[in-house]
Amino acid sequence: MKILIAPMNWGLGHASRCIPLINKYLDDHCEVVIAGDGESLTLLRQHFPQLRYITMPALNLKYSKGNSQTWAMAKALPQLISWSIRDHYALKRILAAERFDRIISDNRFGLYVNLKPKSRYFGRYAKPKKPVQLAKEPETIYITHQLLVKTPPRLRWLEPLLASVHRHIILKYTHCWIPDYAGANNLSGELSHKLPIPRNAKFIGPLTRFPVKENTADNPDSATDGQEAAQQAYRIVAVLSGLEPQRTVLEQQIISHYADRQDRVLIVRGKTGMPQTTVQHGNITLVPYLDDRKLQNVLLAAEIIISRSGYSTIMDLHALGCLYKARLVATPGQPEQQYLASLH
Repeated sequence: MKILIAPMNWGLGHASRCIPLINKYLDDHCEVVIAGDGESLTLLRQHFPQLRYITMPALNLKYSKGNSQTWAMAKALPQLISWSIRDHYALKRILAAERFDRIISDNRFGLYVNLKPKSRYFGRYAKPKKPVQLAKEPETIYITHQLLVKTPPRLRWLEPLLASVHRHIILKYTHCWIPDYAGANNLSGELSHKLPIPRNAKFIGPLTRFPVKENTADNPDSATDGQEAAQQAYRIVAVLSGLEPQRTVLEQQIISHYADRQDRVLIVRGKTGMPQTTVQHGNITLVPYLDDRKLQNVLLAAEIIISRSGYSTIMDLHALGCLYKARLVATPGQPEQQYLASLH
C-alpha cells in the first residue's frame, strides 16, 4: 500500500500525532510519503529521514501579540480559504504524476479527491473539467478532534455555522478519524462529543508519539537511568510550540519568572528548524528541540511541566501519565486551548 500523509503546519501538534501512524504503516511494510510545509514538515523529516517528502503550499499565519486573536483570525480567513484551494490543486498535480492508495490529511482541508466535475452551482454555464485519470480512486482520511469549533464568548452564535462548514469539509473525505476515546472518559470533551459525529467518522483513540508507560509516572522507582539523570538536572520543564509571536511571548515570560531562582529549568523551544545549540541563562537551559526519547525522559522526571494546552500535547502527557503535573497555559484568545486548559 502506498500512503501520503500530510499534517497542517499550525504548531507541531498535527505533525507529532502523525508519527505513530507513520510508524504503524512502516511496520506494515507500506510505502509512506510525507507532505507538508514549515516546522511540521521539518519535524517529520527529522524523525523519518529515509522517507520521501513533498513540499505543499505554506500556511504562514501569525497571532496577535495581544490577548485577543479575533481580528487576527478574521484577517486570516481569506488566507485559509486560498491555502485550502492551493492544497487541493497541489494534490491533483501529485495524483496526476503518481498513484496513492490512501491519503491522510491532518486538518489540511483541501486534500480530498474529487474525480467528477460538478456544475450544479453554475448550471449550463459551467465549464467541464477533465477529471484526473486514476486506475482507482484513493481512499481519503481526514483527522480532526474539533467537530465543534470553539469561538470567543461574544461570537458564540457563530459556532453552529462553523461546525456546519467543518462538517461539510469532513464529508468530502472517505473517512474521518477522531483521535480520542469514544466514551465519557475522553480527552477532548465538547470538541468531539457535544455534536453528533458525521456518518463517515469514528473514534480511533488518542494519537501520541510516546509509548504508553504503565505506572511509570506514579512509581518513581521505575525511572530509567536517563530519567534519573534528567531529574537531577531539571525540576521544571517547559515545552513550547504554536504560532508566533505568542510562542516567543510565553518563552520570555517563563525566563522572566524563573530567572535567578534555584530551580533548574529546561525550555524546549519547539524550533525544529534551528541548529541544535544549547543556550544557558543562569539556571535556565534552552534547547531548540529534543528527540522523543530525551523529551520523554525529562517530562517523566520533571516535577512541573509548563506547556500550551494544545490537544496533541494533552494526548502526549496523558500517554506518559504526566497530565497531573502539567501547568497548561492557553494561547491568549484561542478558545479551543482555553477550553482544554479548563477541562484538564
